Amino acid sequence: MNKAILKWLPALLIGILLLGFLANLQERATPSQRAAEISYSAFKTLLEERRVTDVVLEGETASAALRREPGAGESDPIEWVVANLPPMQDPNLLELIEESGATLTVNPSSSEGGSLLVGLLPWLLFLALYFWFWHRMQNNLVGRFGGREPSDFLSGSAKKETKTPRRVTFDDVAGQDAAKREVSELVDFLKDPERYRLLGAEAPRGVLLMGPPGTGKTLLARALAGEAGVAFYHTSASEFIEMFVGVGASRVRKMFEEAKKRAPSIIFVDELDAVGRVRGTGLGGGNDEREQTLNQILAEMDGFSGHEAVIVLAATNRPDVLDPALLRPGRFDRHVTLELPDREARAAILKVHTRNVPLAKDVDLPLLAASTPGFSGADLKNLVNEAAMAAARAGERAIAMRHFDDMRDKVVMGSVRSLAIRPEERHRLAVHEAGHTVVAHFLPTADPIYKVTIIPRGRALGGTHMLPEEERHTLPLDYLKDRLAVLLGGRTAEQELLGDVSSGADDDIQKATQLARAMVSRWGMSDEIGPVDLRQSDEHPFLGREIAQPRRFSETTAHEVDRAVSDLLQEAAARAATIIKTNGRGMDQLVRRLEERESLGAEEINACLGPAMDQGSAA
Repeated sequence: MNKAILKWLPALLIGILLLGFLANLQERATPSQRAAEISYSAFKTLLEERRVTDVVLEGETASAALRREPGAGESDPIEWVVANLPPMQDPNLLELIEESGATLTVNPSSSEGGSLLVGLLPWLLFLALYFWFWHRMQNNLVGRFGGREPSDFLSGSAKKETKTPRRVTFDDVAGQDAAKREVSELVDFLKDPERYRLLGAEAPRGVLLMGPPGTGKTLLARALAGEAGVAFYHTSASEFIEMFVGVGASRVRKMFEEAKKRAPSIIFVDELDAVGRVRGTGLGGGNDEREQTLNQILAEMDGFSGHEAVIVLAATNRPDVLDPALLRPGRFDRHVTLELPDREARAAILKVHTRNVPLAKDVDLPLLAASTPGFSGADLKNLVNEAAMAAARAGERAIAMRHFDDMRDKVVMGSVRSLAIRPEERHRLAVHEAGHTVVAHFLPTADPIYKVTIIPRGRALGGTHMLPEEERHTLPLDYLKDRLAVLLGGRTAEQELLGDVSSGADDDIQKATQLARAMVSRWGMSDEIGPVDLRQSDEHPFLGREIAQPRRFSETTAHEVDRAVSDLLQEAAARAATIIKTNGRGMDQLVRRLEERESLGAEEINACLGPAMDQGSAA
């Protein structure tokens, strides 16, 4: 039945009942409503003179129909009169009416005529309650179904890409050239499919974009939508999952049906791991709504229904949790990995994000790219935006390099905190940060120091920033050992200069321990242990798999690993202590300058410590 009819049905029924009630009242119109009023005495006189043919008693009124005058026709209307009866009943009235020969009719009082309305009241209340409950149920359903009508709930919210004034193209994607080449082949196939079909080639059924958060997976999909020129549908995997069983599978079917009608087309599913996790994991059963949705996706991508020109593009930052059936050829044929950008890629990304931003002459994008190792594309975009906001707050007309430097420190370490630090704590903090700086300055393979500060930011009371001269894809043993020494340099400086240690080395010890354990148990960098994989856990995302995973080494081996990790840390602390003792004068000068200036750049650090020397042999 039509929704509009259902919506207005209660009001229609109420209207029909009211019309019937009014018609009934019209039919039951009493003579008293049509008569001329006379006195009671005149009424009795008419009865005595036998001029009355009909008498109607209704409540406290008496109506009388008068005889037609001689010569009146049958078509002439009968004249009625009405009189009010006295409060005290007249015992002679009925006798007088009988003697007059008039016909007597007794009707209920006019107040009783409203009994029909009283009888209709329960029905009216019932219809009103029905309408109220129906309207409330509709509102609840619309709210429960994500703001949509219940009939639209099973179709999901996969949106077709529409034309916008500002399209995203491949020119907006920088630093991911290999991924762009993989995805751009899809555009080439969709625009000229015959060139591939002549050689028997088929378009890949699915392309899986993998990589850390912020590397541009969704941006690459938006660029594909802008370049393809075909129907493009985008949705999130979490939108398939609902509390009702079967809804997710129905949404998948409807989405693929719509895409097949408009083939060639592209479907983009963001955050695929929300629905594509390994089936049968966990401690209980596995026949849940998520698995039914996954099964439907598998059947649509490569099942008995055949393969139309529909390409599925998906993005995830957890490829390790995906079901193997999704990753096999025939479903997601291509796996495109987007890694964190290197220095050149970061420079290209910064160039894209600053092309519409006014920059001061001192801005050096290659230097800024070199000073942001580990930043993703999203991090760099946020850095540019924060620098623009900082320049706007300062009333500047262009963004200067100092804005980028300040915002980089804010992104990495947090906002500046105003803390009331006691002089002895301030001195200890300067000694701690100077220890990191001195050890890094004189170790041969350590990254150069870019900046050291004792200004509290975020959760840190200070920081030592190191700027890698080149991108490293493998970490050699010498570099890792120097890194351990730098991490423990702050604690060692406190021990050597102040005679005791503090809790300020908490984060340093944690990072050093994790690095040393990885060197021993994962990378085989301990002579006593050797090249054996002794990691404690693969960090499975499912409790069931982690519980079921047996331990692969004995307690004796675990004890040897702990001892090897401790030996590496003790050796790194000893190297740091040797460097600090050897360069005591520069160390003292650096501590004093830090307490005076709070932040020192590379040139000021070199002025305090002198040229870097190879201290590896001295250690």
